[in-house]
Amino acid sequence: MAEAFRNLLLIALAAAALTTGALALAWWMQPERRLRRAMLKALGHATEAEAFAPHEGKAAALDFDQGLLAVLWARGAHGLVYDFPEVEGGEIIVDGCVVARIRRGEQRKALDVMAPEAEQVVLRLMFADARNPEFELGLWNAAAPGVGGSSAEALRLGRRWLSHIEALLKA
Repeated sequence: MAEAFRNLLLIALAAAALTTGALALAWWMQPERRLRRAMLKALGHATEAEAFAPHEGKAAALDFDQGLLAVLWARGAHGLVYDFPEVEGGEIIVDGCVVARIRRGEQRKALDVMAPEAEQVVLRLMFADARNPEFELGLWNAAAPGVGGSSAEALRLGRRWLSHIEALLKA
């Protein structure tokens, strides 16, 4: 009887260890955590402004100290790092329409439309790069499963990014 109890206890302990390991691995591999680790690897330290789209596997971050803007895609497996002079501008696109824009050498088109019922909010970053002239980051998508937040939060984040981009274009 004691032998059966000991074997049962060992099986339960092994199951608990496997469950704990699986939960730790799932936590480690969460899309936003993976993107944060990839961004840290790309820039070398924590950044001041970040935007993540874990459901798309994309991210963007600004590093004001080194003057860099990094973009990642494919869940952080691929990415590019641009110097601030290579940044041409940015746009906020709501349901397929550009509602705000800042471009080098042009006047800012301010965000004067708040769309609380928007289905999709996208931040488009534009670069002086012939191979990769733009990068689109979905800040909000009502159709994407498991996406938290709201379209209003996405518009605030997009407006903040346009303000950062405007400041670096003026510098």
